[in-house]
Amino acid sequence: MPSNKSVSDAPIVQFTNCRILRDHQLQREDLWVREGKILDPEKLFFDEKGSADVQLDCKDSIIAPGFIDVQINGGFGVDFSLATDDFKSGIDLVSQKILSHGVTSFCPTLVTSPPSVYHQVLPQISVRNGGAHGAGILGAHLEGPFISKEKKGAHPEHCLRTFEAGAFQDLLATYGSLDCVQIVTLAPEMRRSSEVIQELTKRGICVSLGHSVANLSQAEEAVQHGATFITHLFNAMLPFHHRDPGIVGLLTSDKIPAGRRVFYGMISDGIHTNPAALRIAHRAHPKGLVLVTDAIAGMGLAPGRHTLGQQVVEIDGLNTYIAGTKTLSGSVATMDTCVRHFQEATGCSVETALEAASLHPAQLLGIEHKKGTLNYDSDADFLMLNDNLYVQATYIAGEEVWRQDASGM
Repeated sequence: MPSNKSVSDAPIVQFTNCRILRDHQLQREDLWVREGKILDPEKLFFDEKGSADVQLDCKDSIIAPGFIDVQINGGFGVDFSLATDDFKSGIDLVSQKILSHGVTSFCPTLVTSPPSVYHQVLPQISVRNGGAHGAGILGAHLEGPFISKEKKGAHPEHCLRTFEAGAFQDLLATYGSLDCVQIVTLAPEMRRSSEVIQELTKRGICVSLGHSVANLSQAEEAVQHGATFITHLFNAMLPFHHRDPGIVGLLTSDKIPAGRRVFYGMISDGIHTNPAALRIAHRAHPKGLVLVTDAIAGMGLAPGRHTLGQQVVEIDGLNTYIAGTKTLSGSVATMDTCVRHFQEATGCSVETALEAASLHPAQLLGIEHKKGTLNYDSDADFLMLNDNLYVQATYIAGEEVWRQDASGM
């Protein structure tokens, strides 16, 4: 096949002396990149008779797909659930700062808020590719306000809503627009939730079950109508009970439609979920586990008082509480920390830990053909890590966007 001249003229970078995560295994081979994509070296050699323009020695690093965080409420003093005049500069700051933690794409997440906040904030979130300016934005994750009062967690009760006669129209009126929305978390036991789930799914929006008192049959019905995700498993839902395991039971349910996989988010920070619970979930349904940070504005900041939407929260070490209570309110753990804790707590392979933060979220969002893997023709968003899974460098579209300097910063 004749090669495309404009493509073949673009510089080719060959990353050597590395172990690449491909097909669920670390493989000792080189990584080839051109025009922001992973290149198939066989096609290059045999079809184009080409070779590398630049060779980079990776010094035996692991090369893994960039991390994808589908639930992050903010960080570094920025709260995505606050309608501020400089919201865009806030989202830019977070997308820049999370590069050092290996995140190359994310879903800015809004907790339960008044309609006015959604109407102001959502038009300011636009799907965009990542680059030197920061991680790519895949679309918003709207967590609430259609959730259970009993399991509201850190969500303000006065902003919670139910589906009335209009059902889907109620949701549209609340959010104002679904143009940039990628995920909606709702409680499936709410009246008329089935039709809402179907309407959202029809529009290509991922429906997640969370902040809910649903029993297993209600959760199974929601999955049959199109729901594919569980928001922070174990947190803000009925605890597992052997006669009715609730939403948790979806991990081993035999009522999931053929060919469908249910994914579930886990905040692997050592605070939100006991390591034993993390191990139980992982062993029950390893291919569905998606690591999320659920990070709040206080991530990356000193302990003290910060915000989460309409609430004031206090940070004490890795614990974050609604001020004056012991109600957990998001996390201050970074994604690379969650990956390392997950691997340590479960004893899983390095490959499994890395895929829980890359391949699985990409599969959840249906973008695994371009993100979350290092397959040929996929986006060259990847990380260099050492054997202890500390990020050494972050690349987006084949360009280095962050590197740890000699001082370890």
